[in-house]
Amino acid sequence: MAQPDKEQIEFGTCESHINDEQTKEKVEWKDPPDGGRAWLGLFCTQGYGYTLGIFLRYYNTTMYLDRMTELSWVVSIWLALSNIIGPFYGFFAAKVGYKWMLCGAVVFNTAAMMLASVAHEIWHLYLTQGVLAGIGASLVWFPCISAAQQWFSKRRGLSVGLAISGSGFGGLVFSNVIQAAIDSLGIQWALRIVGFISLVLLSIAAATVRPLNVASTKNLKAFNLAPFRNKQFVLLFIIQLIGNFAFNIPSGFLASYARHIGLGEWVGTNLSAILAGVMIVGKISTGFIGDYIGRANMNFICITMTGILCLAVWLPATTAAQVWVFAALFGYFGGGYMTSVPAVLAQVVGLEDIEASNGLLFFGWFFGGLFGSPISSALINADGKEETYSYAIIFGGVLMIVAGLLAWAVRVMQGGWSPLKKL
Repeated sequence: MAQPDKEQIEFGTCESHINDEQTKEKVEWKDPPDGGRAWLGLFCTQGYGYTLGIFLRYYNTTMYLDRMTELSWVVSIWLALSNIIGPFYGFFAAKVGYKWMLCGAVVFNTAAMMLASVAHEIWHLYLTQGVLAGIGASLVWFPCISAAQQWFSKRRGLSVGLAISGSGFGGLVFSNVIQAAIDSLGIQWALRIVGFISLVLLSIAAATVRPLNVASTKNLKAFNLAPFRNKQFVLLFIIQLIGNFAFNIPSGFLASYARHIGLGEWVGTNLSAILAGVMIVGKISTGFIGDYIGRANMNFICITMTGILCLAVWLPATTAAQVWVFAALFGYFGGGYMTSVPAVLAQVVGLEDIEASNGLLFFGWFFGGLFGSPISSALINADGKEETYSYAIIFGGVLMIVAGLLAWAVRVMQGGWSPLKKL
């Protein structure tokens, strides 16, 4: 089993540990350069996912009145399919390559927004903003994360944070652009504008993101479950599995919660922007800090704090100030959660097995993505008469605290119980 790379691991000639059933040949692995061209691999997906709440709020109050549970499946389908190629990602990366995966993402994401702009039934939104955009997101996410992990060693936490922060920048920009476009041009042109922005940003990604090492295609399996032999990997997978049920509750429902307690439409929009904007800071700074205090330590801190914030800050929040504070703090530590898990993964499995492990790890998001929003929406409407957000908030908070305990278990397995040890 691959050992954690506590900065001293050698990345020269090595034999794949997870893929040893596929091939016994030696592969020359390049050392991560920690700079230079590596930074070109840090263009990542835009923040479309962070803005879905704005679209759903408009649909629910204007086009499809009081049908939020049905509409929530748009988010669920997108979240689930954004990880759909996970189990096959190692095969895709070796056979198809980053360039053509990202070119496919350009087509899927742009087509999704253009077709959604002429939709007039909810099932049209399932197919466009759900299925097409979800597949497009999957084709972007995995190459961008893998590139950041491969091109860096000492600054891996920072590099992953920068890569993932692309979605935060997109969410920050899109939140206000979309609301302004809806108010002045209508929902159709708001969707088309997102499509044009996606076309430009993803074309840049397709032109720049490349792998450091190309895996051998000899005896390559399309579906490889060997990473599950690593106990630490299993725990990381469970963290992703239960964490995604909870993590997307604030990003998907915070805007509607603001309206529920009497705040205006633009407050909800700005909350989405603040959440995405602070996530940028969280993703980058926690990645940087994690490189110094230990990525496993930062992983535990960020995951646990997201759960505590849901229960201690969001649950009792009844004023605008309280909601703003929650959005800022959750954005910071939530961004750290998104950065720290993939950063720890490279320590757990080693770079030679990163492609297959990445795909399986983020496939853990599939089930939470597919069922998380409908479950949360059902909890919000459980009373039957009026919306009650308490059950959904408690549901999310408890799950994130459980995920935090599992993150601590990963840390202990890597280096023992001492809280001061860099891991």
